[in-house]
Amino acid sequence: MPASTPKRPRIAVLADSDTRWKWGALTAHRIAPGPSMETAAREGAQVGPVLDGFLLRGRATPTPRQLQEVGVRADSLREVTAVEFLRVMAEESYDVLVLSLVGGGVQAMLHGLKRVWEDRTSRPVVVTGYVGVVYEKLADGLLLRHGADLVLANSRQDADRFRAVYEGVGADASAVTEVALPFLGGAPYEGENTPYTVVFAAQPSVPESRKDRTYLLNRLVEHARKHPEREVLLKLRSKPGEHTTHIEELPYQKLVQCLDPPANFRLVYGNMGEVLDRTDLLVTVSSTAALESLHRRVPTVVLTDLGIRESLGNHHFIGSGCLASWDQLDAGHRPVPDEEWVARQGVAADGSYESAFDAARERIAKLLDRPGGLPPLTPYYTPVTAPGYLPGILARHHLGPDGTPLPGAPAADKEPGPVRQIVRRAARGAYRHGVQRVAPVIRRMGEL
Repeated sequence: MPASTPKRPRIAVLADSDTRWKWGALTAHRIAPGPSMETAAREGAQVGPVLDGFLLRGRATPTPRQLQEVGVRADSLREVTAVEFLRVMAEESYDVLVLSLVGGGVQAMLHGLKRVWEDRTSRPVVVTGYVGVVYEKLADGLLLRHGADLVLANSRQDADRFRAVYEGVGADASAVTEVALPFLGGAPYEGENTPYTVVFAAQPSVPESRKDRTYLLNRLVEHARKHPEREVLLKLRSKPGEHTTHIEELPYQKLVQCLDPPANFRLVYGNMGEVLDRTDLLVTVSSTAALESLHRRVPTVVLTDLGIRESLGNHHFIGSGCLASWDQLDAGHRPVPDEEWVARQGVAADGSYESAFDAARERIAKLLDRPGGLPPLTPYYTPVTAPGYLPGILARHHLGPDGTPLPGAPAADKEPGPVRQIVRRAARGAYRHGVQRVAPVIRRMGEL
């Protein structure tokens, strides 16, 4: 008799930006109960989760172009308000729910889900985590994520830090589970390409000032002029008017219009993995792309030109062996990564990446088999522990202190009509215009 087809687990992912959708959807595939992605591919198995995607309506809701660039497929994908999502979770049954949101969004959903599931005998395993390097707001972000069944740490170093924070405030740290970034992969670097290609991985909010962004752009263009035999690429995350996880007030596309770059300098978009396929030197201030690059053993540089500062995030790479300046790069310097540091970052350049998610899968399987189902969600923040903080977080998502939707909370039972869609697009356009044009002018006036 033919082997029976195993039941596909149902996983829901709630994300609030293109980057978090990428992290959440890829994480869902890697932690789904059953064989790993690599094992399934090797054995030719067509088994994978049924993935339903939900995009939380807001300023950074991904555009169709951004979703296509991420390249992650879902069985269904729709835009929702927080209240509508909670309604779906009250009515539908899932095995796993991945909350791929900013910390405040995770906290609000944990309280809202606790409320809608209070009369249910079973509920999904709730998973959350971070999309990349955690270099700021460690305690704030972690405590807002406390209460999920699994809080994923992308490296051994993060797992140790996460547990220390939870234990330090007397919170249960058992949810912390070490994994790795879900989007690592690709063929390892095998030597120089023709032409030799330098890629600068830009970030939406680092650095922030026009002066610093113009400086970096000028140095990149100058590097192209000094090395006409090379291809120099500026890898951009979004096009003007689109938003990602962070607000970008001064897009490089606009700054470059004031320059006259050489023919071997180009702007590129697309999936970072595909860009790395032809990269010989990856340069960045502190982008997670550096970890993708290190995983593939592509020569990688984290710039020190603007200092090594917490506000830039490049302090995270202290000890990596990757810190260098444009002057050093122009002179031919190529950094050599510290293998011990790389190993602690979950980069898994030693080939152990395939097993990086085993512990999470095993833990989820045990929770799903737990006799009597899972207990209610228990976030660290409650009206008792944080009465001056929690209500404001919940109210931003139109939830009351007990997680119940507030009167008049926006919810959509059907697709918005043509008029509503026009109004929504206009509102988003006005918001983005304010962020990218009006706000910088007001700040400059304030500095006079």
